[in-house]
Formats: sequence, C-alpha cells, structure tokens
Amino acid sequence: MAVKKTAKKSAKKSAKKSVARKSTSKRVVKKVAKKSTARKSAVKKSAKKSAARKTTKKSSRRATSVDRLVVPAVPVGGSRGRVDVSTAPTPRSAAKSVSFDNKPKQGASNRVVTIVVVGIVLLAILVWSKSGKDGDDAAAPTMPSATATMTDEPTTTEEPTAPAATVGTVEAPTAFVALRSADGMNLRWKAPMATDGLTGFNVELKPAGGEWAVVATTGPTELTHAVALTSSDSWTQFRVSSVYADGQTASAKIFGLAGQYK
Repeated sequence: MAVKKTAKKSAKKSAKKSVARKSTSKRVVKKVAKKSTARKSAVKKSAKKSAARKTTKKSSRRATSVDRLVVPAVPVGGSRGRVDVSTAPTPRSAAKSVSFDNKPKQGASNRVVTIVVVGIVLLAILVWSKSGKDGDDAAAPTMPSATATMTDEPTTTEEPTAPAATVGTVEAPTAFVALRSADGMNLRWKAPMATDGLTGFNVELKPAGGEWAVVATTGPTELTHAVALTSSDSWTQFRVSSVYADGQTASAKIFGLAGQYK
C-alpha cells in the first residue's frame, strides 16, 4: 500500500511538472512571437523612412537641376535693345550673358534733323517780319500832339473833406429825470463816461400818436433843458441822446409824463 501511495504521489508530481513546463514553453513562444512582430514593425518603419529620404533627395536634386531663368530689365530710351538670355544650365556663381543693341534707328535721326531745319526756317521768317515792321514804323510820319488852350481865368479846386474818424466807444446819458417847475418841467441827465468824440446831446419829444421831434441840441457840458406845459390833456414821451463826431448816437431810457409839452 505504501508503494502504491508513493507511486501515485510521484505520478502527480511528474504530471504537475509537465504542466508547468508546458505553460513555461507557451510563455516563451508568446514572447518570441511578440519580439518577432516588434522587429517586423521596426523594419517596416525603417523602410518607410528610407523611402521618404529617397523621395526628398530626388525632389532636391530636381530643384537644383532646374535652370533659373534671369530676365534683365529692359533699358529705357528711344531705341529698343536686343536681349539674349541663355537657358542652358549654369552654376550659381556664373551670370547670364545679356547683350543690348543700343544702335539708334535711322528714322529717329532723320526726324530730329527735319525738326531742326524747320525750326531754323521759322526763326528766320520771324526775324525778317520783325525787321520789316520796325522799318515801317520808322518811316511813318509823327502826328502832332493836341495842344491845350490856356485861359486867364483862375481855376478853383475844392479839396475833399476827410471823413471823421470812427469813434470806438459810444455811451448813452445816465440818470435822465424830469423835475417839476412853475410852467412845466426841467429835464436833467448825466454825461456818459465815453467823452472821446462827444459833441453834445439831442432832446426829443413825442406826443401821443405823433413822431419823435428834436426840440433842443445842447453842448457836451450842458446837461439840462426846460420844457413848458401847454395842455393837461393826453401825454408826452421824452428822450435824450448822446451825439458823437462820427454821427453815432446813444439814447437814454425813455419815460412819459401826463400833459402836452413843448
């Protein structure tokens, strides 16, 4: 019995060892397969890179092999130049050969000669006509000039009067009032501050329904004027104005009184 148990145990151990070996071999096979796959992908990538490099080199070679065509600037002038451009491939340091034919055309030179000849002829005609005109003017008789008759009567000339200078500042009288008197009113006022060019004052009356009328003109220092009452009916307006040398006037405040005055 002990021998049988020992045999069974040994058989189980050998079976387990075989199973472990199989699993280890499977793992090794998987790792080898993975490594081979990675190597294949690396080989493919390297092949793609080499192909890309080859195409890049080919394109660069084509770009360098293409000849650059250099077109020189067309010269400015009356005659047209002939341009020769060679398209054969040359190294970068070599320059294109360009030749210009600057020989003027025969037609252009003939035109210039013709224009010069015509100008000389016109100038000669102009000089000849001018000299003939000067000769005619010298031969023409001179006409006598008109003589003015002299008289013994003296002539008088009136000098124009210079206009008065414009007065810069114009002001109206101030404090214009009316003070009752025995037969009417005494009108009084104060002179303005602007006295340059002041010639006097105008005293004006306006009856009801009438027009303004100047009843007195005083000097620049006369600051009063008396008016007489003629009737107690209706009413009258009063106005006093400053008068300046250039004709400008400035009126004080207007006021009215009952009755008629003159």
